[in-house]
Parts: sequence; C-alpha cells; structure tokens
Amino acid sequence: MRTEFTEEQLKIPAIARSNEILRACVHCGFCTATCPTYQVLGDELDSPRGRIYMIKDMLENDRPADAKTVKHVDRCLSCLACMTTCPSGVHYMHLVDHARAHIEKTYKRPFMDRLLRWTLSRILPYPRRFRLALLGAKIGRPFRFLMPDARLRAMLEMAPKQIPPVSRNDDPQVFSAVGTRKMRVALMTGCAQKALNTDINDATIRLLRRLGCEVVIASGMGCCGALVHHMGREDESHRAAARNINAWSAELGGEGLDAIVINTSGCGTTVKDYGHMFRNQPMAADAAKISELAMDVSEVLMKLDIPRTKQDLRVAYHSACSLQHGQQIKSTPKDLLKRAGFTVVEPADPHLCCGSAGTYNLMQPEISKELKSRKVATLEATAPDVIAAGNIGCMIQIGSATQVPIVHTVELLDWASGGPKPAGLSTNQS
Repeated sequence: MRTEFTEEQLKIPAIARSNEILRACVHCGFCTATCPTYQVLGDELDSPRGRIYMIKDMLENDRPADAKTVKHVDRCLSCLACMTTCPSGVHYMHLVDHARAHIEKTYKRPFMDRLLRWTLSRILPYPRRFRLALLGAKIGRPFRFLMPDARLRAMLEMAPKQIPPVSRNDDPQVFSAVGTRKMRVALMTGCAQKALNTDINDATIRLLRRLGCEVVIASGMGCCGALVHHMGREDESHRAAARNINAWSAELGGEGLDAIVINTSGCGTTVKDYGHMFRNQPMAADAAKISELAMDVSEVLMKLDIPRTKQDLRVAYHSACSLQHGQQIKSTPKDLLKRAGFTVVEPADPHLCCGSAGTYNLMQPEISKELKSRKVATLEATAPDVIAAGNIGCMIQIGSATQVPIVHTVELLDWASGGPKPAGLSTNQS
C-alpha cells in the first residue's frame, strides 16, 4: 500500500511503525474471510482491510478521528485472526492500537460512552473493586431488563452466580518446588481473573510445583495493562505495565527467573509486547527482557514432564484468539491434554472469536452475543463432557450460554496429575 506521510510525521516512532505496517498491506482481502465482524455484519468497513483504509486516512492527514472511523474501529475485536491469515505479514495489532490511542486523544465520545469506558477502566483492573462491582451486579441482575442501555444490561448479565472467596495463594510469596527444583518461575496472577475464578491460579501453582517449579508471586505486580490498552488509554496501560516490569525485574536481580508464566492468554499477548510498548523509553531493555521471558503456561508445561495417564473424558478445546492468533500457540494445549489422557475434540471454525475480547462483550453486546451463539453451537456439536480454554474471558463468555462445564486447561492437567477434580466439572459456575 502506498503511503504519503511527511518526513516530519515519520520522525514520530508510532507513525513510523504504522507506516511500515500500512506499506506491507497489498489489498488482497484474505483477511475478510476470517474476520468475525465482517462475517456477522457483511460491511467492508467492518473488515481489517476496510479499517486499514480508514486508519491510514486518519493518520496520514493528521486529523482528529470522526464518528464513522470510531464506530468501525470500536467494532474491531482485536482477535487478530487477520494476522494469522495475512500472507504479507501485516501487523494489524500495532496499527489498530495506534489508531485507538489517536482516537482517545482526538475524539470526544458521547457522554454515556465516556462514562462506561471510564467506569470499566477504574474497576476491572482492580480485583477488590471488581469484586464489589460483581456483588452489586449480582444483586441487580434480576432487574437487568429495566436497564435502558444494552451495555448496562450486558454488565449485569456478566455477573457470575457465585463469587469465589479470595485466594491467599495470590498474595506475594514463594512456593517451593516438590522434589528437585527444575525451574524458578514467576506467576502472573492477573486482575479480573482473581475476582472471577481463583481456581485457575491455585491449579497452576499446584501443577507447576508438582512438576519441579519454584513459583514466585512477585510483590508489586498488578494488571498487565491490556484492558485499558485496548481502549487507547496509553498512559494508564504503560503505568500498569511498568509496575510489572519493575516487580519482575526485581526478581531477576535476586535469585533470577527462568520464565514468567501467564495463564490468561489475553494478558500473555500484551506482556509479550512490552518490548514494543517501551521500545523508545528508558526502561526499554528491562521491558524487552520481560517480554522474552513471558510464556503461556502451556509453553512452560511442554518443557516439563506431564504424566501420561488415561482419562475417560471428552474435552472440546476452545482456542482463545489471544493464544492462537496473538501468540501463535495452537497445538500445544491440545497436545498437553492428549498427553494427560483426555480425548480432545475441536469445534468447526476454531479460528473464529467467541465475542469476549476483553471488554468487547460489554461495549458491543449485540455483535458479541451473535459470536457467542455461533461459538457455543459449534462447541456443543462436538458432544463434549467438558470445554477447556486458556483464557478467563472466553470461559465467562462461553459459560454464560451453555450447560456444558467449562474449565481452564490447566485445571484438567492438574487433576490428571494428582490434583483435585475441577469444581467446574460438578456445576456450571457461570
């Protein structure tokens, strides 16, 4: 794609990066075939190619975002299926992130939009606040049909029937390895996940320790920054990321780390991008090192000796977009489940998003519901005993529309190697 940025514009690192991405695009349209919003809406402007044209025009002309551009960029899930499909290697993620930051700085949203986005940014990344909000939503859930805005109804509908008690395993501490220590790893405990489902971190710690890992919960760690990053709130996302970089760097400067383990794939995609986020800042070297060490829990488990057993359970594996497209991890979780003895099946169109996508199911509820319905239908068609996923957002989204139990992949692996049976196998927790 031909671009016409000025020399002065190209001196700005974000513009220079977007210019590289835009010039890689050859207008082929392969991305439209795998874009969920294009499949649902059938509008070229709701495809990656259409959004790329609008973003190019906005950035090249250095103009404030207009309502039309905002509408179609907001509808993007950032599922990144287009990046997997693209034969030219267009890094759409960095381009749409730049567009969102530009929108945030130059466009005044309607009052309700501003209020909802501000509220989400002040609640979801903070586990204590989120727990209180979930409690309030649980109380208000029976009255959700009285809400005048579909997004407010979606927020009430998201509230789980049960809010788990706080797990003290998420507090800063060190868990020793069982037997000979093979690795020393830091576990990212997340933010929303700590409020929605404490079983995931508990199972991860048990499993890693059993397989010879010393597990560190670093002091000072918090939200990865993804939730506000995808809203275009760069300063907030960078502050969150910097806290984690400092927390893990302190551990690196002490006894060292072999890996930073992340069991929420949406967080993993962002942490692995810290090196890019801070590439022109003083902490660039530290950020790059953290990104280099960041690994999805499935990547770490492949390096360890998962016991081979036989389980009489049919598992439908849902591949989170942030894992298969954002991190290009596709077969590893399935291979681990098979090694642990489970019968693994995969739904039709596994590359398509379930509609969760961070806060997307709250901000774009109608499109999200359509994608959820399609995903649940394909999963249920495999006649599974249980659904496994590697991302809490997907688990909440899918679990809200099916009676089939849904658990984290690591919970099944923990159970197969001597841990407790996942609570989700007994009751649907959504």
